[in-house]
Amino acid sequence: MMEKTTSEDPACSPEETASESAKVPTAEPPGEVAVSESTGEEQVPKPQAPAPQAPVAPATTKPAPPSEDVPSAPLLLTLEDVSNSSVTVSWEPPERLGRLGLQGYVLELCREGASEWVPVGARPMMVTQQTVRNLALGDKLLLRVSAVSSAGAGPPAMLDQPVHIRENIGKAHPGLQLPSPSQTPHLMEKLRPGKPKPQATWTHNGHALDSQRVSVRTGDQDSILFIRSAQRSDSGRYELTVHMEGLEAKAAIDILVIEKPGPPSSIRLLDVWGCNAALQWTPPQDTGNTELLGYTVQKADKKTGQWFTVLERYHPTTCTISDLIIGNSYSFRVFSENLCGLSTSATITKELAHIQKADIAAKPKGFIERDFSEAPSFTQPLADHTSTPGYSTQLFCSVRPKIIWMKNKMEIQGNPKYRALSEQGVCTLEIRKPSPFDSGVYTCKAINVLGEASVDCRLSSSLSH
Repeated sequence: MMEKTTSEDPACSPEETASESAKVPTAEPPGEVAVSESTGEEQVPKPQAPAPQAPVAPATTKPAPPSEDVPSAPLLLTLEDVSNSSVTVSWEPPERLGRLGLQGYVLELCREGASEWVPVGARPMMVTQQTVRNLALGDKLLLRVSAVSSAGAGPPAMLDQPVHIRENIGKAHPGLQLPSPSQTPHLMEKLRPGKPKPQATWTHNGHALDSQRVSVRTGDQDSILFIRSAQRSDSGRYELTVHMEGLEAKAAIDILVIEKPGPPSSIRLLDVWGCNAALQWTPPQDTGNTELLGYTVQKADKKTGQWFTVLERYHPTTCTISDLIIGNSYSFRVFSENLCGLSTSATITKELAHIQKADIAAKPKGFIERDFSEAPSFTQPLADHTSTPGYSTQLFCSVRPKIIWMKNKMEIQGNPKYRALSEQGVCTLEIRKPSPFDSGVYTCKAINVLGEASVDCRLSSSLSH
């Protein structure tokens, strides 16, 4: 912790002893200078102890006469950090750099009560931030910085107050992990070691801790707080206060103990149409002490009873479930979800969603009966044949209606010498063992109500030739 001490300009006496000058910090190599715009870290070389001399009036630095070649004073000299062994200052470039250009800056220090200004670095450095290290506890230092060109150093910029090097208390940001009711969380603050040992005190929401559930262990460099079987009541702000010799440092941590949420308060089946069902539910009364991540919606048909997830981390409280199977009946349930997971139970619809089959009515077209009757016609006429005595001969034709066979215009129906056959529209007249007397003109006549048709052929015997 940095403490600012108000004092007047140092009465830097020339009677400074050798032991005082031995406290001046040693210089570090210029290669260890860090740059922010450009940042440098230097250490002050040891000055030689001045020879004892008669007391003189405090030395004052007279600024160089105004010149266009000499830069003006640096701007905004600021104390950045103070520790128990170092001090860091920064500044801005001067308004006027001089005609010859800027060669760097010289940082000087003077202990309170001394008259000599000691440069921190051996040569000017082109940095706007420097850290002086290896300082002794209890020192009070004045710091100033000047811009330097080849024409010389310009007027210095000086801190208004001396810097006091002393023990301080520092802290790092605490590491925090969200606890759950099944864990034993702990918090830890790291402390810089100090002399004497600092006193650490923890509070919960501004009140003392419950020693039966919470324990604290404080060491030289840390303070650890344990919470056994964390509960929601353990949520809130925990503050660590460190005291040492009238100094005080604080750090605060906000803890939120969370658990799984409760199920939705209610669920309702709004409507069922086609292969769809509409649901609506209300948020849970218990969110688990944290925000919900959404809802998980599941469906199960009555036949199998198996649950299938249709929506995950769904934020609205109404939804439409589609692609349901016709003829099935469905139940639905909804879980709540937060960082700890899904709620241990779900809210289930009381009524089933029945997916009805659509009514289908056949509409046959009127049948128009047609009359396919027609006059007889031969599709295959008789062909002339020559018979061989002693061998049966067949005459063929194809016709649809009733058939009458004739020989020489005379019906031969019922004559045992002839056999008439008709199969699938093919008419056959078989003449058993024809003789020359069976030669002649044979006629096949087809008759129905619409008319008649006939076809002729000549049968001759081979012996007649």
